[in-house]
Amino acid sequence: MTSGILTSVGRVIDGKPEAVRSALIALLAEGHLLIEDVPGVGKTMLARALAATVDASVRRIQFTPDLLPGDVTGVSVFDPVGREFEFKRGAIFANIVIADEINRSSPKTQSALLEAMEEQQVTVDGETHHLPEPFLVVATQNPLEMEGTYALPEAQRDRFMMRISMGYPDPRSEALMLRQRDTVNPLEALSPVVTAAEVSALIAWARAVHVAPAIEEYAVGLANATRSHPDLRLGASPRATLQLVRAAKVWAALDGREYVIPDDVTALLAPVFAHRLIPTRASGGARSRNSADTITSILERIAANVRVPLAARA
Repeated sequence: MTSGILTSVGRVIDGKPEAVRSALIALLAEGHLLIEDVPGVGKTMLARALAATVDASVRRIQFTPDLLPGDVTGVSVFDPVGREFEFKRGAIFANIVIADEINRSSPKTQSALLEAMEEQQVTVDGETHHLPEPFLVVATQNPLEMEGTYALPEAQRDRFMMRISMGYPDPRSEALMLRQRDTVNPLEALSPVVTAAEVSALIAWARAVHVAPAIEEYAVGLANATRSHPDLRLGASPRATLQLVRAAKVWAALDGREYVIPDDVTALLAPVFAHRLIPTRASGGARSRNSADTITSILERIAANVRVPLAARA
């Protein structure tokens, strides 16, 4: 089933197998995915393609400066006939929610997603409403240097399991796109390859992957190294460590293994940790392309210095 999802989405996203795999990992690890890049490189296309492969409820929210928190979570409306308030569900009530250009709305509206992404529920007027399972938020955002954007609060970024960048396609893939999409939209040809129930089964399958204590200690060691690094003023949270291990379990499962190895953890270190870290002003300062490169370089040095657990001899 996983190969069917990868193949189906890959038909739409040309030349970006790593991005497609990351989206699938976020879905099966019960995380959320943040896609950051310049306009026009396929961020929304990836989110829509993933949603189209799953036979489940899908909602898209276009984040704009005038979007209100109630538009996301829902509102209580007075029913004059029944003389009571009735809850009208917002767009967040779906299995897959596409939050398009999330950083074009105000921080107040962005924060409407916090409870939903962490606890899979929303609370309106003191009443809690549970969201459907499985639940995945795929958000896209433009770089902060672009006009009309707001920085995501640290608490919001920490809710996302992974952040990826699409990047520009290679010349061959771009030329192929010109030929194939002149008259046909590839999204229209996609059909669901798995149901919501099958996705839940795949999630349980990934959960069963074994993580040895030494691997857990390795993940904790990597997280601790970010917290004490002199070039970082904000390191990885305990939630980041948990999500790193969960993502590594899915990575191992997709590779056909029932156990996690150190390479699974290090392969996901930057996608899971980088967006949560803040460099010191001396090392990178403001959030920009330069600071992203600085954080990636720091993570590479951390991975090289933290002791890798060795397999026990028979």
